[in-house]
Amino acid sequence: MKRYLALASCLLTVSFASAQLQKISIPAGTPEDKALQAASNEPDPQKKLAMYQDVAQQFASNPDAVAFANWQISQQYQNAGDLDKALAFGDKALAASPRNLDILVSQASIAQQKKNNAKVMEYAFHGGEVYASIGKQTKPEGMSDQDFASHVEQERTGAKSSYEFLEAAAFNVIASENDAKTRMSDIERFTPAFPNSRFDEQVASYAMVSLSELKDNQRLVAYGEKTLQTNPNSLPTLLLLAGTLADDPKPGNLNKAASYAQKAIEVAKADAPDADRSRKLSAGVAHSTLGYALMKQDKTQSAIGELKSGAALLKGQDDQQYAIALYRLGYAYAKLNKVTEAREVLMECAKIPGPVQQMSQDLLTKVNAARAKAK
Repeated sequence: MKRYLALASCLLTVSFASAQLQKISIPAGTPEDKALQAASNEPDPQKKLAMYQDVAQQFASNPDAVAFANWQISQQYQNAGDLDKALAFGDKALAASPRNLDILVSQASIAQQKKNNAKVMEYAFHGGEVYASIGKQTKPEGMSDQDFASHVEQERTGAKSSYEFLEAAAFNVIASENDAKTRMSDIERFTPAFPNSRFDEQVASYAMVSLSELKDNQRLVAYGEKTLQTNPNSLPTLLLLAGTLADDPKPGNLNKAASYAQKAIEVAKADAPDADRSRKLSAGVAHSTLGYALMKQDKTQSAIGELKSGAALLKGQDDQQYAIALYRLGYAYAKLNKVTEAREVLMECAKIPGPVQQMSQDLLTKVNAARAKAK
Protein backbone atom coordinates (compact mmCIF):
# COMPACT_ATOMS: atom_id res chain seq x y z
CA MET A 1 0.00 0.00 0.00
CA LYS A 2 2.93 2.36 0.50
CA ARG A 3 3.38 2.36 -3.26
CA TYR A 4 -0.10 3.81 -3.71
CA LEU A 5 0.23 6.35 -0.89
CA ALA A 6 3.41 7.68 -2.47
CA LEU A 7 1.60 8.05 -5.75
CA ALA A 8 -1.40 9.74 -4.24
CA SER A 9 0.55 12.23 -2.15
CA CYS A 10 1.03 14.55 -5.09
CA LEU A 11 -0.20 15.18 -8.61
CA LEU A 12 1.67 12.90 -10.96
CA THR A 13 1.86 13.86 -14.58
CA VAL A 14 2.36 11.49 -17.48
CA SER A 15 5.62 12.33 -19.24
CA PHE A 16 6.08 12.48 -22.98
CA ALA A 17 7.82 9.10 -22.70
CA SER A 18 4.59 7.41 -21.65
CA ALA A 19 4.30 5.83 -25.07
CA GLN A 20 7.32 3.77 -24.03
CA LEU A 21 7.02 3.31 -20.24
CA GLN A 22 3.78 3.65 -18.34
CA LYS A 23 3.49 4.71 -14.72
CA ILE A 24 0.22 4.83 -12.83
CA SER A 25 -0.86 8.43 -12.21
CA ILE A 26 -3.73 9.17 -9.83
CA PRO A 27 -4.14 12.93 -9.14
CA ALA A 28 -4.61 13.60 -5.43
CA GLY A 29 -8.09 14.61 -4.34
CA THR A 30 -9.93 13.14 -7.33
CA PRO A 31 -12.83 10.73 -6.83
CA GLU A 32 -10.56 7.89 -7.97
CA ASP A 33 -7.97 8.87 -5.39
CA LYS A 34 -10.55 9.01 -2.58
CA ALA A 35 -12.03 5.62 -3.54
CA LEU A 36 -8.61 4.00 -3.67
CA GLN A 37 -7.63 5.55 -0.35
CA ALA A 38 -10.78 4.15 1.22
CA ALA A 39 -10.02 0.68 -0.12
CA SER A 40 -6.44 0.96 1.07
CA ASN A 41 -7.58 1.84 4.60
CA GLU A 42 -10.18 -0.96 4.84
CA PRO A 43 -8.90 -3.57 7.37
CA ASP A 44 -11.22 -6.40 6.34
CA PRO A 45 -9.62 -8.37 3.44
CA GLN A 46 -12.90 -9.35 1.80
CA LYS A 47 -14.33 -5.85 1.98
CA LYS A 48 -11.03 -4.47 0.66
CA LEU A 49 -11.23 -6.76 -2.39
CA ALA A 50 -14.83 -5.74 -3.04
CA MET A 51 -13.93 -2.06 -2.78
CA TYR A 52 -11.08 -2.38 -5.27
CA GLN A 53 -13.40 -4.24 -7.65
CA ASP A 54 -15.92 -1.40 -7.30
CA VAL A 55 -13.19 1.11 -8.19
CA ALA A 56 -12.32 -0.84 -11.34
CA GLN A 57 -15.98 -0.87 -12.38
CA GLN A 58 -16.92 2.67 -11.32
CA PHE A 59 -13.91 4.26 -13.04
CA ALA A 60 -13.71 1.91 -16.00
CA SER A 61 -12.93 4.83 -18.31
CA ASN A 62 -9.76 5.66 -16.32
CA PRO A 63 -7.04 3.15 -17.29
CA ASP A 64 -4.79 4.14 -14.37
CA ALA A 65 -7.51 3.58 -11.79
CA VAL A 66 -8.45 0.25 -13.38
CA ALA A 67 -4.81 -0.83 -13.52
CA PHE A 68 -4.08 0.13 -9.93
CA ALA A 69 -7.23 -1.42 -8.50
CA ASN A 70 -6.72 -4.72 -10.30
CA TRP A 71 -3.04 -4.73 -9.39
CA GLN A 72 -3.92 -4.37 -5.70
CA ILE A 73 -6.45 -7.20 -5.99
CA SER A 74 -3.75 -9.31 -7.62
CA GLN A 75 -1.37 -8.65 -4.75
CA GLN A 76 -4.06 -9.46 -2.20
CA TYR A 77 -4.66 -12.85 -3.81
CA GLN A 78 -0.92 -13.46 -4.09
CA ASN A 79 -0.50 -12.83 -0.36
CA ALA A 80 -3.40 -15.21 0.30
CA GLY A 81 -1.77 -17.91 -1.84
CA ASP A 82 -4.41 -17.92 -4.57
CA LEU A 83 -1.96 -17.60 -7.46
CA ASP A 84 -4.50 -18.33 -10.20
CA LYS A 85 -6.62 -15.34 -9.23
CA ALA A 86 -3.50 -13.27 -8.61
CA LEU A 87 -2.37 -13.85 -12.20
CA ALA A 88 -5.85 -13.25 -13.59
CA PHE A 89 -6.30 -9.87 -11.91
CA GLY A 90 -2.71 -8.95 -12.65
CA ASP A 91 -3.43 -9.55 -16.33
CA LYS A 92 -6.41 -7.19 -16.06
CA ALA A 93 -4.08 -4.57 -14.59
CA LEU A 94 -1.62 -5.18 -17.40
CA ALA A 95 -4.35 -4.84 -20.02
CA ALA A 96 -5.08 -1.35 -18.66
CA SER A 97 -1.38 -0.43 -18.45
CA PRO A 98 0.42 -2.76 -20.88
CA ARG A 99 3.79 -0.96 -20.82
CA ASN A 100 4.10 -0.86 -17.04
CA LEU A 101 7.31 -2.58 -15.92
CA ASP A 102 6.25 -2.64 -12.27
CA ILE A 103 3.17 -4.70 -13.11
CA LEU A 104 5.18 -6.94 -15.43
CA VAL A 105 7.68 -7.65 -12.64
CA SER A 106 4.80 -8.41 -10.26
CA GLN A 107 3.22 -10.80 -12.77
CA ALA A 108 6.54 -12.55 -13.48
CA SER A 109 7.04 -13.02 -9.75
CA ILE A 110 3.60 -14.61 -9.37
CA ALA A 111 4.24 -16.85 -12.38
CA GLN A 112 7.52 -17.95 -10.79
CA GLN A 113 5.69 -18.89 -7.59
CA LYS A 114 3.18 -20.81 -9.67
CA LYS A 115 6.03 -22.49 -11.60
CA ASN A 116 4.36 -21.41 -14.84
CA ASN A 117 7.42 -20.96 -17.03
CA ALA A 118 5.44 -20.03 -20.12
CA LYS A 119 3.89 -17.06 -18.32
CA VAL A 120 7.25 -16.04 -16.82
CA MET A 121 8.66 -15.85 -20.34
CA GLU A 122 5.62 -13.99 -21.64
CA TYR A 123 6.02 -11.22 -19.05
CA ALA A 124 9.82 -11.17 -19.30
CA PHE A 125 9.89 -10.82 -23.08
CA HIS A 126 7.19 -8.14 -22.96
CA GLY A 127 9.25 -6.26 -20.39
CA GLY A 128 12.38 -6.54 -22.51
CA GLU A 129 10.54 -5.01 -25.45
CA VAL A 130 9.20 -2.18 -23.28
CA TYR A 131 12.66 -1.38 -21.94
CA ALA A 132 14.16 -1.41 -25.43
CA SER A 133 11.59 1.20 -26.51
CA ILE A 134 13.01 3.81 -24.14
CA GLY A 135 14.48 6.66 -26.15
CA LYS A 136 12.81 5.67 -29.40
CA GLN A 137 10.05 8.24 -29.04
CA THR A 138 10.16 11.46 -31.03
CA LYS A 139 11.88 14.30 -29.20
CA PRO A 140 9.28 16.90 -28.19
CA GLU A 141 9.42 20.17 -30.07
CA GLY A 142 11.41 22.79 -28.21
CA MET A 143 13.39 20.31 -26.09
CA SER A 144 17.15 20.41 -26.49
CA ASP A 145 19.10 17.32 -27.49
CA GLN A 146 20.89 17.43 -24.14
CA ASP A 147 17.68 17.55 -22.13
CA PHE A 148 16.17 14.77 -24.22
CA ALA A 149 19.26 12.56 -23.73
CA SER A 150 19.19 13.28 -20.00
CA HIS A 151 15.52 12.36 -19.76
CA VAL A 152 16.06 9.10 -21.66
CA GLU A 153 18.98 8.20 -19.39
CA GLN A 154 16.82 8.83 -16.32
CA GLU A 155 14.12 6.60 -17.76
CA ARG A 156 16.62 3.80 -18.36
CA THR A 157 18.18 4.17 -14.93
CA GLY A 158 14.80 4.08 -13.24
CA ALA A 159 13.73 0.97 -15.17
CA LYS A 160 17.03 -0.92 -14.96
CA SER A 161 16.28 -2.99 -11.85
CA SER A 162 12.95 -4.16 -13.31
CA TYR A 163 14.63 -5.00 -16.60
CA GLU A 164 17.35 -6.99 -14.86
CA PHE A 165 14.80 -8.90 -12.78
CA LEU A 166 12.90 -9.92 -15.91
CA GLU A 167 16.15 -10.77 -17.73
CA ALA A 168 17.25 -13.06 -14.88
CA ALA A 169 13.78 -14.64 -14.63
CA ALA A 170 13.85 -15.52 -18.34
CA PHE A 171 17.38 -16.90 -18.12
CA ASN A 172 16.47 -19.09 -15.14
CA VAL A 173 13.63 -20.62 -17.16
CA ILE A 174 16.05 -21.43 -19.99
CA ALA A 175 18.54 -22.95 -17.55
CA SER A 176 15.88 -25.16 -15.92
CA GLU A 177 14.13 -26.31 -19.12
CA ASN A 178 14.68 -30.01 -19.87
CA ASP A 179 13.03 -30.15 -23.29
CA ALA A 180 15.54 -29.12 -25.98
CA LYS A 181 12.90 -27.87 -28.43
CA THR A 182 11.18 -25.67 -25.85
CA ARG A 183 14.53 -24.43 -24.56
CA MET A 184 15.65 -23.44 -28.05
CA SER A 185 12.35 -21.68 -28.71
CA ASP A 186 12.81 -19.66 -25.51
CA ILE A 187 16.40 -18.80 -26.47
CA GLU A 188 15.33 -17.51 -29.87
CA ARG A 189 12.95 -15.10 -28.14
CA PHE A 190 15.39 -14.20 -25.36
CA THR A 191 18.12 -12.81 -27.64
CA PRO A 192 16.06 -10.01 -29.25
CA ALA A 193 14.25 -9.22 -25.98
CA PHE A 194 17.51 -8.86 -24.03
CA PRO A 195 20.24 -7.80 -26.47
CA ASN A 196 23.81 -7.73 -25.12
CA SER A 197 22.61 -9.64 -22.06
CA ARG A 198 24.91 -10.38 -19.13
CA PHE A 199 23.87 -14.01 -19.72
CA ASP A 200 24.83 -14.08 -23.40
CA GLU A 201 27.63 -16.63 -23.06
CA GLN A 202 25.54 -19.03 -20.97
CA VAL A 203 22.57 -18.64 -23.31
CA ALA A 204 24.80 -19.39 -26.31
CA SER A 205 26.00 -22.56 -24.57
CA TYR A 206 22.43 -23.66 -23.86
CA ALA A 207 21.52 -22.93 -27.48
CA MET A 208 24.25 -25.13 -28.87
CA VAL A 209 23.54 -27.92 -26.40
CA SER A 210 19.87 -27.71 -27.40
CA LEU A 211 20.68 -27.88 -31.11
CA SER A 212 23.05 -30.76 -30.44
CA GLU A 213 20.27 -32.65 -28.66
CA LEU A 214 17.95 -31.88 -31.57
CA LYS A 215 20.67 -33.12 -33.97
CA ASP A 216 20.41 -29.91 -35.95
CA ASN A 217 24.09 -29.60 -36.79
CA GLN A 218 23.62 -26.98 -39.48
CA ARG A 219 21.93 -24.55 -37.10
CA LEU A 220 24.36 -25.47 -34.32
CA VAL A 221 27.40 -24.58 -36.41
CA ALA A 222 25.79 -21.37 -37.67
CA TYR A 223 24.83 -20.32 -34.13
CA GLY A 224 28.27 -21.23 -32.77
CA GLU A 225 30.16 -19.33 -35.43
CA LYS A 226 27.93 -16.29 -34.90
CA THR A 227 28.66 -16.50 -31.16
CA LEU A 228 32.40 -16.57 -31.80
CA GLN A 229 32.15 -13.35 -33.77
CA THR A 230 31.28 -11.52 -30.55
CA ASN A 231 33.12 -13.80 -28.11
CA PRO A 232 36.01 -15.56 -29.90
CA ASN A 233 37.34 -17.07 -26.66
CA SER A 234 34.15 -18.82 -25.57
CA LEU A 235 35.37 -22.24 -24.47
CA PRO A 236 31.96 -23.97 -24.50
CA THR A 237 31.37 -22.73 -28.05
CA LEU A 238 34.80 -23.76 -29.29
CA LEU A 239 34.48 -27.22 -27.79
CA LEU A 240 30.99 -27.88 -29.11
CA LEU A 241 31.90 -26.69 -32.60
CA ALA A 242 35.04 -28.82 -32.60
CA GLY A 243 33.17 -31.92 -31.46
CA THR A 244 30.30 -31.42 -33.89
CA LEU A 245 32.47 -30.77 -36.93
CA ALA A 246 34.78 -33.67 -36.13
CA ASP A 247 31.82 -36.01 -36.69
CA ASP A 248 30.51 -34.18 -39.78
CA PRO A 249 31.64 -35.85 -43.05
CA LYS A 250 31.41 -32.69 -45.13
CA PRO A 251 34.69 -31.69 -46.83
CA GLY A 252 36.73 -29.23 -44.82
CA ASN A 253 34.99 -29.85 -41.53
CA LEU A 254 37.84 -31.89 -40.03
CA ASN A 255 40.20 -28.98 -40.59
CA LYS A 256 37.69 -26.65 -38.94
CA ALA A 257 37.26 -29.06 -36.04
CA ALA A 258 41.02 -29.22 -35.52
CA SER A 259 41.26 -25.44 -35.67
CA TYR A 260 38.54 -24.90 -33.07
CA ALA A 261 40.02 -27.57 -30.79
CA GLN A 262 43.47 -25.97 -31.03
CA LYS A 263 41.96 -22.59 -30.22
CA ALA A 264 40.22 -24.09 -27.18
CA ILE A 265 43.55 -25.50 -25.94
CA GLU A 266 45.11 -22.04 -26.25
CA VAL A 267 42.22 -20.33 -24.47
CA ALA A 268 42.04 -22.87 -21.63
CA LYS A 269 45.75 -22.52 -20.73
CA ALA A 270 45.67 -25.68 -18.66
CA ASP A 271 49.35 -25.29 -17.75
CA ALA A 272 48.87 -21.84 -16.22
CA PRO A 273 49.29 -21.63 -12.41
CA ASP A 274 45.75 -20.28 -12.03
CA ALA A 275 44.10 -22.95 -14.22
CA ASP A 276 41.10 -24.39 -12.37
CA ARG A 277 39.37 -27.74 -12.84
CA SER A 278 37.00 -26.37 -15.46
CA ARG A 279 39.82 -25.07 -17.64
CA LYS A 280 41.77 -28.30 -17.31
CA LEU A 281 38.69 -30.31 -18.26
CA SER A 282 38.10 -28.06 -21.28
CA ALA A 283 41.71 -28.47 -22.37
CA GLY A 284 41.49 -32.24 -21.92
CA VAL A 285 38.38 -32.48 -24.09
CA ALA A 286 39.98 -30.18 -26.67
CA HIS A 287 43.12 -32.33 -26.88
CA SER A 288 40.94 -35.44 -27.23
CA THR A 289 38.87 -33.86 -30.01
CA LEU A 290 41.97 -32.59 -31.81
CA GLY A 291 43.49 -36.07 -31.68
CA TYR A 292 40.26 -37.56 -33.01
CA ALA A 293 40.17 -35.10 -35.93
CA LEU A 294 43.83 -35.74 -36.76
CA MET A 295 43.28 -39.50 -36.68
CA LYS A 296 40.37 -39.18 -39.11
CA GLN A 297 42.74 -37.28 -41.40
CA ASP A 298 45.20 -40.20 -41.20
CA LYS A 299 47.61 -38.14 -39.10
CA THR A 300 47.58 -40.88 -36.52
CA GLN A 301 51.03 -40.40 -35.06
CA SER A 302 50.27 -36.75 -34.32
CA ALA A 303 46.88 -37.78 -32.98
CA ILE A 304 48.48 -40.05 -30.37
CA GLY A 305 50.30 -37.15 -28.73
CA GLU A 306 47.10 -35.11 -28.47
CA LEU A 307 45.10 -38.05 -27.13
CA LYS A 308 47.72 -38.80 -24.48
CA SER A 309 47.66 -35.17 -23.38
CA GLY A 310 43.87 -35.24 -23.24
CA ALA A 311 43.75 -38.45 -21.22
CA ALA A 312 46.31 -37.09 -18.73
CA LEU A 313 44.22 -33.97 -18.12
CA LEU A 314 40.93 -35.86 -17.86
CA LYS A 315 42.07 -38.68 -15.57
CA GLY A 316 40.43 -38.37 -12.18
CA GLN A 317 38.40 -35.39 -13.36
CA ASP A 318 35.71 -36.76 -15.68
CA ASP A 319 35.39 -40.53 -16.08
CA GLN A 320 33.33 -40.46 -19.28
CA GLN A 321 35.52 -37.97 -21.11
CA TYR A 322 38.58 -39.86 -19.88
CA ALA A 323 37.12 -43.09 -21.26
CA ILE A 324 36.48 -41.43 -24.65
CA ALA A 325 40.08 -40.18 -24.81
CA LEU A 326 41.39 -43.65 -23.86
CA TYR A 327 39.24 -45.39 -26.46
CA ARG A 328 40.45 -43.04 -29.18
CA LEU A 329 44.03 -43.52 -28.03
CA GLY A 330 43.63 -47.31 -28.09
CA TYR A 331 42.13 -47.10 -31.57
CA ALA A 332 45.03 -44.94 -32.76
CA TYR A 333 47.59 -47.41 -31.41
CA ALA A 334 45.71 -50.30 -33.04
CA LYS A 335 45.59 -48.38 -36.32
CA LEU A 336 49.42 -48.19 -36.27
CA ASN A 337 49.56 -51.87 -35.28
CA LYS A 338 51.00 -51.03 -31.88
CA VAL A 339 48.99 -53.79 -30.28
CA THR A 340 50.82 -53.88 -26.96
CA GLU A 341 50.19 -50.19 -26.32
CA ALA A 342 46.63 -50.52 -27.61
CA ARG A 343 45.94 -53.45 -25.30
CA GLU A 344 47.24 -51.62 -22.24
CA VAL A 345 45.10 -48.55 -22.90
CA LEU A 346 41.95 -50.48 -23.79
CA MET A 347 42.20 -52.69 -20.71
CA GLU A 348 42.06 -49.56 -18.56
CA CYS A 349 39.23 -48.11 -20.63
CA ALA A 350 37.13 -51.28 -20.41
CA LYS A 351 37.08 -50.95 -16.61
CA ILE A 352 35.17 -47.65 -16.74
CA PRO A 353 31.37 -48.09 -16.66
CA GLY A 354 29.54 -46.08 -19.29
CA PRO A 355 28.69 -45.90 -22.99
CA VAL A 356 32.30 -46.43 -24.12
CA GLN A 357 32.87 -49.55 -22.03
CA GLN A 358 31.42 -52.09 -24.46
CA MET A 359 33.12 -50.46 -27.45
CA SER A 360 36.43 -50.68 -25.60
CA GLN A 361 35.86 -54.32 -24.77
CA ASP A 362 35.01 -55.14 -28.39
CA LEU A 363 38.12 -53.37 -29.69
CA LEU A 364 40.24 -55.02 -27.00
CA THR A 365 39.02 -58.43 -28.18
CA LYS A 366 40.13 -57.61 -31.73
CA VAL A 367 43.50 -56.31 -30.51
CA ASN A 368 44.07 -59.45 -28.44
CA ALA A 369 43.25 -61.61 -31.44
CA ALA A 370 45.70 -59.66 -33.61
CA ARG A 371 48.35 -59.93 -30.89
CA ALA A 372 47.88 -63.70 -30.61
CA LYS A 373 48.04 -64.09 -34.37
CA ALA A 374 51.27 -62.09 -34.53
CA LYS A 375 52.88 -64.46 -32.04
